[in-house]
Amino acid sequence: MQSRSRRSLLAALSAGCGLGAAGWLGGGDSVSVLAAGSLAVLVDDHLGTQFESETGIGCRGEYYGTNAVMRMVKDGRKYPDVVVSADADLLRDRLYDTHTTWDVSLASNAVGIAYAPDTRFGGRLEAGDPWYEVARDADEGDLAISDPDLDPLGYRAIHAFRLAEREHGLDGFAEAVADAAYREPQEPQLLAGVETGKRAAAVVYRNMAADHGLPFHAFPEAYDFSNPEYADRYAEVSYTTDEGYTATGRPIVYNATVLESADSPAAGREFVRFLANAGGPLRENGFETEGFPRTHGDVPAEVTGG
Repeated sequence: MQSRSRRSLLAALSAGCGLGAAGWLGGGDSVSVLAAGSLAVLVDDHLGTQFESETGIGCRGEYYGTNAVMRMVKDGRKYPDVVVSADADLLRDRLYDTHTTWDVSLASNAVGIAYAPDTRFGGRLEAGDPWYEVARDADEGDLAISDPDLDPLGYRAIHAFRLAEREHGLDGFAEAVADAAYREPQEPQLLAGVETGKRAAAVVYRNMAADHGLPFHAFPEAYDFSNPEYADRYAEVSYTTDEGYTATGRPIVYNATVLESADSPAAGREFVRFLANAGGPLRENGFETEGFPRTHGDVPAEVTGG
């Protein structure tokens, strides 16, 4: 594992970026990206366009729950150049050794509730009622979560319910709220029901609420998975997916890698380097970048600039 200071790594990542990079990769190159659904708006509307403008390399993205992404790669249903995960440990557990040997951690995030303010659910939140009382009293299907078997956001919602039950002394809360919630199988569509009036609220990452122009009710740091200082508390809960993968609660870390099977590995490495140097756009779109980027494993010199 490489260990480098954030300042030195950012300097290395910046070196060679920009229009000059198109020369050694070729203006006709493109990179295919298979990424966490929470990144869809950021990559499609912001970073992808900027990357193409600066490098001359096209960016083609597809977005699903991260666990679904891992299944697609392992099952040979998708052959991307770059994989971007919303759970760094999940990527390492599922893809290391067979598909990659390295990754770069990019940013963190926070979990909370995006809601429609003109609903009873949203009105109670804005009136200051505790979110857990609002969620417990909601009608079945009013609150949406991502499918925990397909997506870290889904199992983080379950983790948050379980930690909130302990934090606030709410016997039976986690199971009752999880059972009543609608489970959305397509993470990029999680907020569609809120926007159309079919759902009142959804458990989302902070950036997703901003992407869709919806108000965001943050969970306390004790169960929003944003603060590494709470790592031990987060680890008190877990969720086992339908395929037997046990995800323990942990701080949110997004990471990216280039697969060994990539059709355009050079373009892929350039894209990961670009992502690691994109702290400004990430922060502007609701992510936390303090302490990032970080490297893990045998990261290629073209990515780190070393």
